Amino acid sequence: MKQSILLVDGMALLFRGFFATSFPGNFMKNEDGVPTNGVYQFLRYLLDAVDTFQPTHVVCCWDMGSKTFRTTMYEDYKANRSAPPEELIPQFDLVKEVVDAFEMPNVGLENFEADDCIGTLANKFSKEHQVIILTGDQDILQLVKPSVDVAIMKKGMGNYEVFTDENFYEKKGLSPSQIIDLKGLMGDTSDNYPGVKGIGEKTALKLIQEHETIEGLLENIDNLPKGVQTKIKANLDMLHLSRNLAEIKCDVPVDVTLPSAKWEYDKDKVEQRMLELRVGNLIKLLS
Repeated sequence: MKQSILLVDGMALLFRGFFATSFPGNFMKNEDGVPTNGVYQFLRYLLDAVDTFQPTHVVCCWDMGSKTFRTTMYEDYKANRSAPPEELIPQFDLVKEVVDAFEMPNVGLENFEADDCIGTLANKFSKEHQVIILTGDQDILQLVKPSVDVAIMKKGMGNYEVFTDENFYEKKGLSPSQIIDLKGLMGDTSDNYPGVKGIGEKTALKLIQEHETIEGLLENIDNLPKGVQTKIKANLDMLHLSRNLAEIKCDVPVDVTLPSAKWEYDKDKVEQRMLELRVGNLIKLLS
């Protein structure tokens, strides 16, 4: 029987939840004085997504620190990101314990990003089942294919833009795999890699639409406008590096069995665990 598996980008939900609720100096705290606002909002987002998409199984994936194989390839990868606020730091472990209370898999792998774990699990599960990925991160759109949808969280609770194999071209003007080539050309300011200096999103999109791939573009480089030729030739190494940085690895050594991810929790056990974790205020979120 075909199941529906929700793969959750845990950090995307936690960071979004933290900043959505961290009014200046007004942090929700437990009785030990540990801030809990990010965890509280994370759980609201998660339960809303479960309610919206009705998965049979749920897995939560996490980044495991800032050093990965991508920082080895390019030292400045994500180097523009500031350290997390001190009120968020204790919530990194706390949120995983809350996820654990639902007997839901917490997945993360040293040296890789959550995206790589999500890509690997999406590949595995989509062979026989329907997968939906929950994130706020557009990079994950490259994973869309038959049986893999991506729900991008928009502003406000319960507001999603869902990308499917059927609607992707209409929304983006490209195929999902071309997103990687697009990023190779235009770079990514949030991940701090430049692509080809001087080529922005508009030009990059036009070039990929016309030539389909980076290889197709380079084969026809002599037919490109002189200015574009010059920029690409001057930044060839960075073009290839940026494309490698943009590509999500879908063969990392993570494994989750389907039975371990089944979405069915014991409400009493979850409530008991939340009291032990001293986050009793989360209990009201359970239906």
